[in-house]
Amino acid sequence: MQPKIMMRKKSISASKASLVLFLCQMISALDVPLDLSQPPTITQQSPKDYIVDPRENIVIQCEAKGKPPPSFSWTRNGTHFDIDKDAQVTMKPNSGTLVINIMNGGKAEAYEGVYQCTARNERGAAISNNIVIRPSRSPLWTKERLEPNHVREGDSLVLHCRPPVGLPPPIIFWMDNAFQRLPQSERVSQGLNGDLYFSNVQPEDTREDYICYARFNHTQTIQQKQPISVKVYSMDSLNDTIAANLSDTDIYGAKPVTERQPVLLTPTGSTSTKVELRGNVLLLECIAAGVPTPVIRWIKEGGELPANRTFFENFEKTLKIIDVSEADSGNYKCIARNILGSAHHVISVTVKAAPYWITAPRNLVLSPGEDGTLICRANGNPKPNISWLANGVPIAIAPEDPSRKVDGDTIIFSHVQERSSAVYQCNASNEYGYLLANAFVNVLAEPPRILTTANKLYQVIADSPALLDCAYFGSPKPEIEWFKGVKGSILRGNEYIFHDNGTLEIPVAQKDSTGTYTCVARNELGKIQNEVHLEVKDATMIIKQPEYKVIQRYGQVSFECIIKHDSTLLPTIIWLKDNDALPDDERFLVGKDNLTIMNVTDKDDGTYTCIVNTTLDSVSASAVLTVVARPNPPFDLELTGQLERSVELSWIPGDENNSPITNFVIEYEDGLHEPGVWHYQTEVPGTQTTVQLKLSPYVNYSFRVIAVNEIGRSQPSEPSEQYLTKSANPDENPSNVQGIGSEPDNLVITWESLKGFQSNGPGLQYKVSWRQKDVDDEWTSVIVANVSKYIVSGTPTFVPYEIKVQALNDLGYAPEPSEVIGHSGEDLPMVAPGNVQVHVINSTLAKVHWDPVPLKTVRGHLQGYKVYYWKVQSLSRRSRRHVEKKILTFRGNKTFGMLPGLEPYSSYKLNVRVVNGKGEGPASPDKIFKTPEGVPSSPSFLKITNPTLDSLTLEWGSPTHPNGVLISYILKFQPINNTHELGPLVEIRIPANESSMILKNLNYSTRYKFYFNAQTSVGSGSQITEEAVTIMDEVQPLYPRIRNVTTAAAETYANISWEYEGPDHASFYVEYGVAGSKEDWKKEIVNGSRSFFVLKGLTPGTAYKVRVGAEGLFGFRSSEDVFETGPAMASRQVDIATQGWFIGLMCAVALLILILLIVCFIRRNKGGKYPVKEKEDAHADPEIQPMKEDDGTFGEYSDTEDHKPLKKGSRTPSDRTVKKEDSDDSLVDYGEGVNGQFNEDGSFIGQYSGKKEKEPAEGNESSEAPSPVNAMNSFV
Repeated sequence: MQPKIMMRKKSISASKASLVLFLCQMISALDVPLDLSQPPTITQQSPKDYIVDPRENIVIQCEAKGKPPPSFSWTRNGTHFDIDKDAQVTMKPNSGTLVINIMNGGKAEAYEGVYQCTARNERGAAISNNIVIRPSRSPLWTKERLEPNHVREGDSLVLHCRPPVGLPPPIIFWMDNAFQRLPQSERVSQGLNGDLYFSNVQPEDTREDYICYARFNHTQTIQQKQPISVKVYSMDSLNDTIAANLSDTDIYGAKPVTERQPVLLTPTGSTSTKVELRGNVLLLECIAAGVPTPVIRWIKEGGELPANRTFFENFEKTLKIIDVSEADSGNYKCIARNILGSAHHVISVTVKAAPYWITAPRNLVLSPGEDGTLICRANGNPKPNISWLANGVPIAIAPEDPSRKVDGDTIIFSHVQERSSAVYQCNASNEYGYLLANAFVNVLAEPPRILTTANKLYQVIADSPALLDCAYFGSPKPEIEWFKGVKGSILRGNEYIFHDNGTLEIPVAQKDSTGTYTCVARNELGKIQNEVHLEVKDATMIIKQPEYKVIQRYGQVSFECIIKHDSTLLPTIIWLKDNDALPDDERFLVGKDNLTIMNVTDKDDGTYTCIVNTTLDSVSASAVLTVVARPNPPFDLELTGQLERSVELSWIPGDENNSPITNFVIEYEDGLHEPGVWHYQTEVPGTQTTVQLKLSPYVNYSFRVIAVNEIGRSQPSEPSEQYLTKSANPDENPSNVQGIGSEPDNLVITWESLKGFQSNGPGLQYKVSWRQKDVDDEWTSVIVANVSKYIVSGTPTFVPYEIKVQALNDLGYAPEPSEVIGHSGEDLPMVAPGNVQVHVINSTLAKVHWDPVPLKTVRGHLQGYKVYYWKVQSLSRRSRRHVEKKILTFRGNKTFGMLPGLEPYSSYKLNVRVVNGKGEGPASPDKIFKTPEGVPSSPSFLKITNPTLDSLTLEWGSPTHPNGVLISYILKFQPINNTHELGPLVEIRIPANESSMILKNLNYSTRYKFYFNAQTSVGSGSQITEEAVTIMDEVQPLYPRIRNVTTAAAETYANISWEYEGPDHASFYVEYGVAGSKEDWKKEIVNGSRSFFVLKGLTPGTAYKVRVGAEGLFGFRSSEDVFETGPAMASRQVDIATQGWFIGLMCAVALLILILLIVCFIRRNKGGKYPVKEKEDAHADPEIQPMKEDDGTFGEYSDTEDHKPLKKGSRTPSDRTVKKEDSDDSLVDYGEGVNGQFNEDGSFIGQYSGKKEKEPAEGNESSEAPSPVNAMNSFV
């Protein structure tokens, strides 16, 4: 549906209306003011043909003006009507209007006649039209006996009305006894004369109350004709009743109904004539009989029917042409046609014309000695005669006036004098009527006067016409001039229009047209002027119009109407619905510039118009609201054409609710097998309302239909009647037949059972057949019911079988099923892959090759190979580690693969196993391989202490991951001036066995930036940066700084810690980003004044740069550090820490320890000695702390130096971990994983990863709880 947006501006129309008003004033521009002498002028009179209600008083109007006021007299039927002699007749005071009193005993018929009024004063006499008075008549129908109409089916019939002649003619209509209008159609219709025409009758036309009514509007009465009876005999019953009830004459012979070609009932004959007067409505009629009912068509011979004035009524039996003119004369042909032929009639139309004005005479005001003319021109058909009267007397016998001369339709006046004043009448008449006009000649000598109010204010809208009035009078006729402003020049030019009535028109007024305008009128007797004022306002505009909306039922919709208007005008906004007021409903909310409709219903559909009115203009805009909803459900479902395997379903669609139905969904219910469950059957386009449905045997069908449109689906229709189909053999066999063994010595045959309606009959069963493939065996079969699986036992391991499953019921078997291939059960593979070779590509990647195993040894479907590999030890640290086995699976028959994420300079083992559906085969012999050296990670820390005037002490820790043999450290440093510019770079190589140095000969009070990294034979690793300042004198200032930024990284997070020196500072932040990337640093705010933070959501196997900063007074940052997250791990074994038996074991151990502690605590309180206590007393360890009472944790090992950096494997006290620096067998040296777990060989992995040096300490940054192993280590 296309949007319908309409906007109308009425300001121009209003200006045009004003223009018409002013131009109309031009006609009477020289009307003589009533304070001056003037002849009479008729201002009001009754119509020429005046039909009166005989029950009411008769009022014959005649009003006139003049100076002095005129007196009135009347004639009746051409003679003087003396009203003083008739007590029933009075004349209104100061008026010529007659009142004839009928209600007090007078009779209207006594006053029928032709009346004429004369208004007279000393300057002349004016006369009215001839007013014909006729009382209205509404006579009764004459008594008549109406015989019943007996008519044969298919014959034509005319029921005559023949109403009584009334004045004016009555309006005719047909009704029954219940006062209900009789239905009309192409077959039955009322003619222009009031008769009721039947083109052919049908049995349903039989009735006894065909009543014609005549309504007389003047008297407000309705007359009723006697009811007419019509009896129609059908052909079937006619032959049985004709002999007993009717004569041949009555029924015109009982012949069968036959089709007949058209015959015109009216008008009769082939031609006729019609005369109509110009300006009237032309009505032509043709009504025809025939079977089938004829169709009427109209044409104009030799021309076209006039566009915009032609209408067809009464089922195109009547041609109506409004406002006819002489050009509409001609031959009009009506053609009645049906399948057997046609009939036609030609009506010759002649348009005559009563007289009509071309130029009516106008009042003439002259000054003594002036000349003038009165012109009276009229036309008509035939051409009218023109005659003149003077003061109501034919001019030929009127008193002579030497100043006038009659020349046909013109009277010429020369050198008039005051005695030449008179009223002249022009009469134009022909056989169809007459025209009478009064025009006076008034001779006056008057100076100019301006009749328009002084200082009148005019307001118009910009770009519309402005009409400034200057009504004037004077004799001789004054000349009019216009000026703008007080001292402005006379207005001339094309931008102004000067009308004869004195009006100044500005066709397109602009803002600069605003101002004061002066009108000056002058003649030989004087001069006068008047000022008027013009204001030009901005037009009112709708800058945001309402837009076409489509809304779902019960939704909410809003139309906007935002306006812009002149600030001096007060607009009002009115909303209409379908050009009428909004419904009185609280759902309609009218805002300042919008209309909102809540909870929209179907009744809200329509056109909404916003109308903005000011005192000067009006604009409007409209938009259509279409309310859509899901369609109503279909109804009246019907089953036809029932066959064994098909049926035709038809239905009637419900209301589509303004959204076309796109399709219908047909569903069915099987009342025999699944009552209450509806299934999809099919769907058809929305234009289709019938469908042929395929059916299955042995199903009790019911159907329902759902309509669908863009909004959604309708509610389902009511179900159709049920239809039970006959039983038959199954048409199909089970689908998805498979043969898969669950054990090495069986074959499990499965299939999808047929649904109830697929059984086609009672007693559904399945015949299951199998035989070994490629072996000359017979089929083995078994028949089962109500199952979808059968197990064949005692089969060889993993051999192919041919399988088929056939359906059968009580009536027989389904068609022969197709065969499928299945296999008996699998067993574990027998041999391991051989010739395993490893090719080391680089320090972190290796490629492994192996030979495939023979397929016969797989004993199942080959799924692929699994490579198990694990790190034995790091070659740079000869320490044993827990084994974390990693697994990579290679699908299919692939014989090589890549091992990613290896650690440099390490020794690895691997083996390969083949995998089938049952599981894994034996492992190949372990293959050992080593990875070469790589570049080291950054040093674990860089600490700068003991600043002096010219030296700094540097301490550092070895890389967490040396990835080879360290050969040296590289130290680079450069000074930084006050503008943060870097000075020359100095590089120093330091032996690998050093861990500190004193850097001398530095500049005093200078900030230096240091870059420190380690080297192996492969190259340099990531660097760590730091900044420090030499002191200005021996008193060391406290420089705020952040140093010793260290990281402990895992796969997806890293623990960042640092040391802070300086005044109290509680606002730290951590910035980080991918190393080498140009992207902006990401910033994380640290809560409180803590010196650690956990970065989460990192990408595994990625190098990151990190720095720590402080916000506030100093605004400084630490040097950058680089770390690398752990690699993404391959598939892991089961996490033992999550296994129930392990958790139970740990709980038992914890319970035993708790009991032991309670016993020890009791004995200690008693002062007794026990072995543990004695040992503690004998070997007191200063690192062992008493149990904390605040958090309930046991004593932990910690570094005694407050600022000593944590070494590899150490923990902060808040981590609840054990510091074991001197033990090679510590748990923290085993495994490379991130998440703690046990491998299936029992080795512990991951919880104490070498890449997890520091755990989150507290707060929201850490969500990991200590593992059970941590708890156990607390007691080591």
